[in-house]
Amino acid sequence: MILGLCGSPRAKTTAYVLKRALRMLNVEGYETVFWGVQGKKIGFCRHCDYCIKEKNCVIEDSLQDLYPLLERSEAILIASPVYNGSISGQLKAVLDRTRALFAKNPEALKNKPGVAIAVGGDRAGGQELALLQIHSFYLLSGAIPLSGGAFGANLGASLWSKDTMEGIKQDEYGMKTLSKTITRLLKYLEKME
Repeated sequence: MILGLCGSPRAKTTAYVLKRALRMLNVEGYETVFWGVQGKKIGFCRHCDYCIKEKNCVIEDSLQDLYPLLERSEAILIASPVYNGSISGQLKAVLDRTRALFAKNPEALKNKPGVAIAVGGDRAGGQELALLQIHSFYLLSGAIPLSGGAFGANLGASLWSKDTMEGIKQDEYGMKTLSKTITRLLKYLEKME
């Protein structure tokens, strides 16, 4: 199963792009699951160390449903809108809270491929910084960050929505970065099999 984690609190452009990426994987025969922060109850990590002692998070909220999906996944796609030149606060809270997952299972994401998708309202609105933050999460968790490769998708899929659904659908260049990134993920998954 390939997990698509959407860091947007709105069901708009970022969710649209992530679902499109998951459909590309479905066409190739992969089972996918979409999990988004929209409408979810997500608390902030308190760094209370409860998870270190008890191997579970003290906060009982929607992330209890996400932890098993992360463990079961064979690959992960994380998509975020660009907020103030970085990932959304909701996604940051989710990534911080994976501390509880890694306290229970330090190898939960070890060697799993992960790709990053960033959607900005401006062409150069902080997508690269958001992609790097997602890659940092992969590196810290033992996952293997993949990009779409040189010449356009160096860090992953970078899209420009112009803050509208029409804008994201018209971003041909951004959609090429998505296609390149998913193609590279598919080649990596084929080598793993």
